[in-house]
Amino acid sequence: MKRIIVLGFLFVLLSCQNKEVLLSQANETVVTDVKDHSPIYFFFKTEEKDTLVDVNINNSISSTNWLFNIDTRLPLRKVILEIKKLQTKKATIIYKSKTSENYFTYTDTLNKTMAFLPFTKVKFKLEKPDFNLVYFYLDRNDLVHFKDEVFSKNELQAFLDKQTVQGSSVIFAYDKGMSFGKYIQYQFFVKHLIAPKGITINTKKEYIY
Repeated sequence: MKRIIVLGFLFVLLSCQNKEVLLSQANETVVTDVKDHSPIYFFFKTEEKDTLVDVNINNSISSTNWLFNIDTRLPLRKVILEIKKLQTKKATIIYKSKTSENYFTYTDTLNKTMAFLPFTKVKFKLEKPDFNLVYFYLDRNDLVHFKDEVFSKNELQAFLDKQTVQGSSVIFAYDKGMSFGKYIQYQFFVKHLIAPKGITINTKKEYIY
């Protein structure tokens, strides 16, 4: 049986096999509570010099909301590979609930509680965006790449404000080598960006490469 233990600002999820998941952190809550849920665990595992994702879905029920408890240390690309498999599995189940959602769990460090970030409608693509798409590439070092320009992520809002192309839809691509914890930090960063008039920010499609 799994149980949840709070240690300072970190939530550590323990199993009978003495495994643990170190959750990512943010300083706000998106969703405070999820009813009728099943936990899915992404454990951090190493073999020699390789980092592996050990996924445990033993307690998942297709008709419930799925809570993805993902270790913050895991590399993003390997996590997304497993998420895509699970998204496909859930979508092809005949008796699935049409209202069930998928959530990332994380620690709200201000309120010192577990919180939930929905991502049900996000489509992940493990490839570079097509050349005709307008996108920003966010790397593991907090730098933003846009065409031939590279600048700090703290400059992105000002950069967006100067754009004058009407009807543009902006998407985001992420460094496949960043940790899952860094990815969650970026999710909140993008969430608080303000799109200038005539530009929309598409958060339903993400590229990882």
